[in-house]
Amino acid sequence: MSQLHALGYPNVRHYRGGMADWQEAGGPVERSTTPRPGTAPPVPLPEVLREKPRSQPGPASRRRQRGNAVLEWSERQSTFHLFLAWLVMIVLCGVLYWLAGFFRHHGLLAGGVPVDLSLTGLATALYFSFTTATSVGYGDVVPVGAVRILAIAEAVTELLIFGAVVAKFVSRRQDELVQEIHRVTFEERLDRVQMYLHLVFAELQEIAVRCDEGKTPSARIGARLESTVLVFAGELRLIHALLYRPHQAPEEAMLGAILANLAASLHELGGLLTCLPADFTQSATLTETLATVARLADEICSECVPQVYAPALTQWMDRIQELARTIT
Repeated sequence: MSQLHALGYPNVRHYRGGMADWQEAGGPVERSTTPRPGTAPPVPLPEVLREKPRSQPGPASRRRQRGNAVLEWSERQSTFHLFLAWLVMIVLCGVLYWLAGFFRHHGLLAGGVPVDLSLTGLATALYFSFTTATSVGYGDVVPVGAVRILAIAEAVTELLIFGAVVAKFVSRRQDELVQEIHRVTFEERLDRVQMYLHLVFAELQEIAVRCDEGKTPSARIGARLESTVLVFAGELRLIHALLYRPHQAPEEAMLGAILANLAASLHELGGLLTCLPADFTQSATLTETLATVARLADEICSECVPQVYAPALTQWMDRIQELARTIT
């Protein structure tokens, strides 16, 4: 605001949404033309920076938009609906081939003889429509006259629709493989969380034994404790994300084991912090990491997480929140 005052804009107020939102809301804007004494006049924006009116999309842009709309439509349809549309178009085109027999020199020829309007002629027209849609083209039935344009249009359209059906089958298989990969990765991630929690618990116990012996220097205890707490905070972030943003819910037994290990590690950490040597001094990193651990663990409770879990799991969550408040 002080810079705007210096540029000669005396009536300036702070608006949280910014100048763009203020103008969209219809607020008045003062445009200074007389610079204040001792200040330079406002510098106009260069031509390249001035906002230019939006031009209407050209023919090429409209064609791309129509093409994208067709692709989006085919993606929204199921495999069954696409296959059904493929069959319906074949039948409709077959009926049009059959009805073209009303017009002279337009229709289908089977063995050099025009296809009539009988049921046999309808069957022949449907047969030709199927061979055209599948691009088989035996040559025993041929179109004549304007019907040849319909045959070409049917062949192109039916091949595109059938290609979309095949793509649906392929993408479904790919989706199944991707889901399987995600499932395996998710299970490996849970196993890794459990393994690291076991290691953190064992390391905290070892540090507690060293503190009780009183033979290890405080500097070495601090370095070891800081490294362990950093690993602990990383795994706690994963557990926090698992509870608050669950892309895939783990099994109850697996989640219960993770919460039990987390509670045990928090209990061991809280006990360790009370028996550190008198000359022990926490580093800034250790203090910040402990605060992170306490904050994340305090947000794990039965009433905090957005999902509803079994009573056994909610008891572990409440226990974790109680232990989090003992970490200082």
